[in-house]
Amino acid sequence: MLRFMPVGDSMTIGSAGEHTWRYRLWQHLCGTYGRPFEIVGPRETLYDKATAAADSYEYADPGFPRGHLAGWGEGWQHLAPLIGDAVRTTRADVLLVSLGLIDLGFYTNAEQTTENARTFVARARTANPRVSMVLLPVIPNVRAETDAPFAAEVARFNELLAKTVADLDEPASPLLLASVPESYDISLDTYDGTHPNASGEHKLAAAFTDAMHQAWGVGEPYRAETT
Repeated sequence: MLRFMPVGDSMTIGSAGEHTWRYRLWQHLCGTYGRPFEIVGPRETLYDKATAAADSYEYADPGFPRGHLAGWGEGWQHLAPLIGDAVRTTRADVLLVSLGLIDLGFYTNAEQTTENARTFVARARTANPRVSMVLLPVIPNVRAETDAPFAAEVARFNELLAKTVADLDEPASPLLLASVPESYDISLDTYDGTHPNASGEHKLAAAFTDAMHQAWGVGEPYRAETT
């Protein structure tokens, strides 16, 4: 039985009242994978903007496995120290990772962020030498449209992330680079230029599920959804 762990920042943890792309991914796998699986992670909550804390269980649909390793305002540098224990305790087989925007926006440049990503991969493999990972590049966001130096760092990091995946991929512990859907539009797929709305959630879920289907034969291609 495969155990999938979503890993990420505010776009992965989501906030009170949302479904999250984690939910959309779970729905898709339930309908297409055809084998037992689990969604796992040491955390379960959403971020509550009213309390400015990750303490909400108010999912739009709470009836799904809510495990994850994600945090509002957390990046590669925050989660790399935690991933070993998280993989070890949950026995995660597949990590679905969306990180980098926070790092580049507030903490590290593209090269430093890449080193933290490499540390993350190494620590995950120490906990489970056969762990698989699907890594999503930094997705379109409003800051990259208005801040040219930041946009350049995002482009540079995404290039380095692709090289990292190519360098570190190995048969026993495969790495995949997911593709941001070409149709992803921050004016249509986010509610604030950064965080996904319902259509954005579907597109992020599709990025992961389509990568796994194409490379590993997991499930089927994501069905276009809008609700």
